[in-house]
Amino acid sequence: METEDKTVQTEEPVAQQGGTAAAPEYKGFAAKLDKFFGIRKAGSTFRKEIIGGLVTFMAMVYILPVNAGMLSLTGPSFGAIYIATALSAIIGTMLMSLLARLPMAQASGMGLNAFFTYTICFTFGLSYANALVLILIDGVVFILLTVTGLRKMLFNAIPKVVRVAIPAGIGLFIAFIGMQNVGLVTTDAQIVDGAVNSATIVKLASFNLLPAKMGGSATYGSVMPLIVTIVGIMAVAIMSKKGVKGAVLWAILGGAALYWILMAIGYGYGDASCIHVIDTFTFDNPGTAFKDWGTQAVGKVFSDGFNFDGYLATHNGGSLALVIISSSFAFCLVDMFDTMGTLYGACARGNMLEEDGGIPNINKAMICDAIATTAGAIGGTSTVTTFVESSAGIGAGARTGLASLMTAGCFLVAMFLSPIAAMIPSAATSIALIYVGVLMMNCVREIEWTDAAEAVPAFLTIAMMPLTYNISYGIAFGIISWLVIKACLMLFKGKKTEPETLDKSEEKINVVTIVIAVMFILMFFLTH
Repeated sequence: METEDKTVQTEEPVAQQGGTAAAPEYKGFAAKLDKFFGIRKAGSTFRKEIIGGLVTFMAMVYILPVNAGMLSLTGPSFGAIYIATALSAIIGTMLMSLLARLPMAQASGMGLNAFFTYTICFTFGLSYANALVLILIDGVVFILLTVTGLRKMLFNAIPKVVRVAIPAGIGLFIAFIGMQNVGLVTTDAQIVDGAVNSATIVKLASFNLLPAKMGGSATYGSVMPLIVTIVGIMAVAIMSKKGVKGAVLWAILGGAALYWILMAIGYGYGDASCIHVIDTFTFDNPGTAFKDWGTQAVGKVFSDGFNFDGYLATHNGGSLALVIISSSFAFCLVDMFDTMGTLYGACARGNMLEEDGGIPNINKAMICDAIATTAGAIGGTSTVTTFVESSAGIGAGARTGLASLMTAGCFLVAMFLSPIAAMIPSAATSIALIYVGVLMMNCVREIEWTDAAEAVPAFLTIAMMPLTYNISYGIAFGIISWLVIKACLMLFKGKKTEPETLDKSEEKINVVTIVIAVMFILMFFLTH
């Protein structure tokens, strides 16, 4: 009996990983799922995984209409890209669930889709199908880097202080995305004679409901969503403090309900913006979108992608080679470090990192991303990457691949029922994004802010992510600044220097770190 008691005591901490009480033992099919995903071992429950998967989906479902609207500017219809985006999200997220068994979701990455549309197609002049070839190269290179183990080596070469700062940068980034999605933060830029004329670039949305003749500039329909988001954030904080389970999900659902109630009230009072929201909400036939996808998107990378006659009609072969090499390089580098940063930040948020600070199942997670990117190119969409919004689901309790399986299932439903997915407004999903941004800031406590050699790279990593709208750019500035500061301190070492000006860390410069920094510098010089 004494031996049994000791056994139980040694097993309990494992079951309570992350400070969560273990779920009761499951039976039948539930037991098989538990064994496959390691739900009890992760200290989670079926309920938490399902809620986490739903929250992740609600936080990132906006990518379906947004990506479709952006890429459709390059030729295919909105419906064709909508289906391509949904299918790539399903494939990538299913891989994360069943292969890596992590609560991470994938879809066409924001920023990368803008680079695809506005730089590759509009600026460089490549066609939609030509641009897909670059995405295909991105995916194939990723597969090779992952199989050879080079991607893990690249991640381990990121300086410790940069890795510590990554979650905070991602937190600010996704909070900024949430504020933008709902319109709480809006642009202050104005185009005058082709140039941007602005004092601040961004600004707070107007809440002024006074009549126009009294200086009012906002409408009921534009202010109410902002109020929904602000109230929702405070509601999440209150519920979380009180220990309410699924606080984020309840806030999203409650926010969605409040949003439509307020829109209905505005509709009754004749508010033009509310009337527009309700009158333009329609249920479209998904069959048309599938038909367009089959004729305009899937397989275009092979049937039309390698035909560069349109580009060569106005450019020479050398110019084409430079565009292909530099653009493919940019896609690879940005996608690689976006994924690494997202995986690390999300796992850190959920206390899921390994004892040495590594990402669990990193090679499998990377191969999932690489395969999803390749499949996305074949299906007709831009680079597929691990979504930072996965942190919302982790914040709601998700810890295993069962959550991402739930997210993939939601994308499958959304592919046929896009209007239902659209019923969850950005005013509601932004609640999750902003609140998770709050939670991810706690890592800054580990940064030695009094050491300039640590503080500057950490700050640049954190600040550049939201300000450049790109995770990998934050990592780039963090690595480059750390390397330069470290190298200069090594040169001054041994000379008469004040002790407080020396680097307090013992971390040495890695050759791979130098290579990464040079790659980032080349990317900036060749593609920006």
